[in-house]
Amino acid sequence: MKKRTLLLFIVVFAFNQSSIYAQNTDMFSPKYIKETMVKVTDWQMKNQIHKETDWTNGAFFAGVFAAYETTKSPRILDSLMAMGERNLWLPHPRFDHADDIAISQTYIDLYRIKKDRRMIQATLDSVLKMRKIKGNEVKKHGIAWWWCDALFMAPPTLAKLAVTLKDPSFFVQNDSLYKQCYDLLYNKEEHLFARDANYLWNAQGEGKKEANGKKLFWSRGNGWVMGGLVKLLKEMPKNYPTRSFYVTLYKEMATRLLSLQQADGLWRASLLDPASYPGGEGSGSGFDCYAMAWGINNGILNKATYLPAVQKTWKALNSLITPAGKVGWVQPIGADPRRNFNSESFEVYGAGAFLLAGSEVIKLKK
Repeated sequence: MKKRTLLLFIVVFAFNQSSIYAQNTDMFSPKYIKETMVKVTDWQMKNQIHKETDWTNGAFFAGVFAAYETTKSPRILDSLMAMGERNLWLPHPRFDHADDIAISQTYIDLYRIKKDRRMIQATLDSVLKMRKIKGNEVKKHGIAWWWCDALFMAPPTLAKLAVTLKDPSFFVQNDSLYKQCYDLLYNKEEHLFARDANYLWNAQGEGKKEANGKKLFWSRGNGWVMGGLVKLLKEMPKNYPTRSFYVTLYKEMATRLLSLQQADGLWRASLLDPASYPGGEGSGSGFDCYAMAWGINNGILNKATYLPAVQKTWKALNSLITPAGKVGWVQPIGADPRRNFNSESFEVYGAGAFLLAGSEVIKLKK
């Protein structure tokens, strides 16, 4: 009980401090956003903790490329190119695992600038191989994308290939695999995704639940889906036959997540039991901020409804950043809500989520 009280005090103190800071800082000025994005990029680049082609860095480098697009920093572009060269433009080893082609999103983005086929050939080989061979994921789980995180990792890669190579068969491949995951994990009553089949509930309502008796829905898991939907829709042609399915899903989830945002602007690690998880969570909140800001910028979400929520989240996210550029309050790697993190906790995908959010917040019209 004492630990929980102390934690609550730390959270309240942190946000009080951030409120004082916010009064003297225009967190929505392009200058501030660009400078902060560069600072976060630099700090995280210097504090790598995973293999660069790992899924965690797939999410981070997606954010770094967004930072390059926003700032046009030659240094950031050079760092991304050096990363690709170090890794010989290879994705992670498993051809059939969505996590292992997350890094390929950045490879394809860089290919669009440099037009060097080496940058995408290994990715292309992996994705085409997946069409022909039943991989371990299908053998083990029945479907390839069996966990909701996969919907951030792989769909944007397939969509980018479809657009870059002018080959709609990659969109068709994505549609098939995406719908399988949706049919398995999407809860049509809650408008949220279960993390995987271990978090589903039977007809009697039996399954994993939170302390308050409600079903367990993980913040970052649904943040993965929202971020992935944005990156997919950004690539997908407006007249693509199944686009309406993804737009409807995006709007349903945005509506539900808006109702679950907490007063401080952040989402808790557990969406339906926020009281059990004091303190906001940086990565899920970052992806939600990114997704909602994009929806406003593209006329899909009502500005009057969603802009206040995005503004609150952006201010709150900036309160999680240290002067050096570390994004704190990020839940460590896991598959469900955890309490084992604090202001010192960071992960590369937390920085990636912040950078993606900044890339859309800067486009908001005052």
